[in-house]
Amino acid sequence: MTKLECSVKNCVYNEEPYCCKGDIMVEGRDAKNTSETACASFQERTKDCCSNAVGHKSENIDVDCEAVKCIYNESCKCSANRIGIVGGNAKDSADTQCASFCCQ
Repeated sequence: MTKLECSVKNCVYNEEPYCCKGDIMVEGRDAKNTSETACASFQERTKDCCSNAVGHKSENIDVDCEAVKCIYNESCKCSANRIGIVGGNAKDSADTQCASFCCQ
């Protein structure tokens, strides 16, 4: 499992600075740089939805990855020891990025 730190504070799964979802999916099949990746598991925290549904906080989670050109992608799983998801005030997954993406 990968140590994941997430700075997307308005995601429903964000339990600063970690993700409480348990697993995430990183998109970016044709990505050649960080800006072409995204956290597909992002869900905006809204007034109607202001707490996570899972309720467990973990530094290490399972990361599925579609970014096949990333050096950490091993059979669509992230093999990095540590990754970061960034996105400031994201409104949807396209506003997020895998900051640890490294093109082959």
